[in-house]
Amino acid sequence: MANPAQATAAHDGGGTRRDFLYLTAGAFGALGTAITVWPFISSLNPSADVLALASTDVNLGPIAEGQAITVTWRGKPVFVRRRTQQEIDTARAVPLSDLRDPETDQARAQRPQWLILVGVCTHLGCIPLGQRPTEPRGEYGGWFCPCHGSHYDTSGRIRKGPAPRNLPVPGYTFVSDNNVRIG
Repeated sequence: MANPAQATAAHDGGGTRRDFLYLTAGAFGALGTAITVWPFISSLNPSADVLALASTDVNLGPIAEGQAITVTWRGKPVFVRRRTQQEIDTARAVPLSDLRDPETDQARAQRPQWLILVGVCTHLGCIPLGQRPTEPRGEYGGWFCPCHGSHYDTSGRIRKGPAPRNLPVPGYTFVSDNNVRIG
């Protein structure tokens, strides 16, 4: 019969051959699982074409005062308008108590003459009119969504109609005096 003191010493000291095999098998199993799962996890990363749309650079130089252009960012239209001083003054004169979604003009435009908005109506996702000089701009001189009659002012704030919120302002930074990066 084996000495009980020797058996206890063998288990306390450093492990047995069986412990080593369990650890080795577990390590290889974990590594095999990681190698198998990695392609699935990697497929969740955005593709190159999506990353290319993550930001859009816009040259503001050719845009005349009072003119607006539409660019695409993340598959959505973005309105870039160079506002006149009258449009700026009108937007800033509106009391916040008159607005359904109160937000100051200063909070919506980093530079007063440049207004940059996602051009999607907050009611049902239509694209409001008002970018071209010949299009109706609604009762407040900004944008008009003819689908259900939402009127936005010269700061893109909802003033009349069923839309619950203002036109969203995307994240943007001025790279230089004549260039802006949206996104």
